[in-house]
Amino acid sequence: MEFSEKLQELRKSRTLTQEELAEALFVSRTAISKWESGRGYPSIDSLKEISRYFSVTIDDLICSDEMITVAENDKKEFVSKYVSLICNALDILLAILLFIPAFGNGTGSSETVSLFGLTGISPWVKIVFIMIVSITILNGICGMIITHFNKPVWNRHRLVTGIGLSILAVIVFIATRQPYAGIVCFAFLVIKGFLIAKTK
Repeated sequence: MEFSEKLQELRKSRTLTQEELAEALFVSRTAISKWESGRGYPSIDSLKEISRYFSVTIDDLICSDEMITVAENDKKEFVSKYVSLICNALDILLAILLFIPAFGNGTGSSETVSLFGLTGISPWVKIVFIMIVSITILNGICGMIITHFNKPVWNRHRLVTGIGLSILAVIVFIATRQPYAGIVCFAFLVIKGFLIAKTK
């Protein structure tokens, strides 16, 4: 008997609805529906909760082949979570551009200054620089918060936004002849791309 059938049988033996079981296990009703229809498996932690709740062993709930699938899914989720955390940290780390001398201070000057110390360019260009850096930092902070809510779809959207902002930063800094800032953003973009590609 498959895990999905065993879970249905256990739930019905206690005359529970999917909503009631979801509340007891601290998961969503959608998760219970997915598990019972065979469209997915619970995490190892959720399996432990199910076995405790119904007073059965994990071996009674799931066969060895299914357990391998659960372990693989848990591993993917773990890797994905840490890749997200690193990408978020890189977005937040872009704050270094606010303070380190990575910007040329106009065409007539050979000095490099921090973003806050930049005076030799148009105020509008400086505002664009500050907006790109600030939005990227905020994106990283939001990503750190989202990671704790365990919402993979939100996390994917945030990662795509982070990649988009990194690409935009590289284009803007290179187009405005700010190679050091462009190189920093490009390095972060390459690291993010490499990490995300490794999770696929």
